[in-house]
Amino acid sequence: MADATTSSITIAAPPERVMAVIADFPAYPEWAEQVKSVEVLESDGDGRAERVRFTMDAGPIKDSYTLDYTWAPNGMAVSWTLVKGQMQKAQNGSYELVGTDGETTVTYSLAVDLNIPMIGMLRRKAEKVIIDTALKGLKRRVESAP
Repeated sequence: MADATTSSITIAAPPERVMAVIADFPAYPEWAEQVKSVEVLESDGDGRAERVRFTMDAGPIKDSYTLDYTWAPNGMAVSWTLVKGQMQKAQNGSYELVGTDGETTVTYSLAVDLNIPMIGMLRRKAEKVIIDTALKGLKRRVESAP
């Protein structure tokens, strides 16, 4: 698996509110531009998604894939790994939240390995675009919520 691409953003909301938006998978198509549909396939005893199927359309890259999620006991992080994908042969990612004074810094890490050959520099640039788009969408969604 290739090195992960990482980026952070600060959101004007407590970590619990940010994590609630991250954990609300059925709402992703409303704020995550490339995500077209989401289906939660399995949940844990607390109702948190453990296996989720996504359909995405990022222009030249369209994919349907399934991810398994692991939630940190403290509620401040979630990570995922690819179970099955059409275009992807591997995906590892995480959101880590650090709250201070009513704000939350969200760090998103992502590493994707595709079934098609791609120069490392182009793969990292694509990961950066995905991460930045997701973080900006997350910030808009959380800060506009009542």
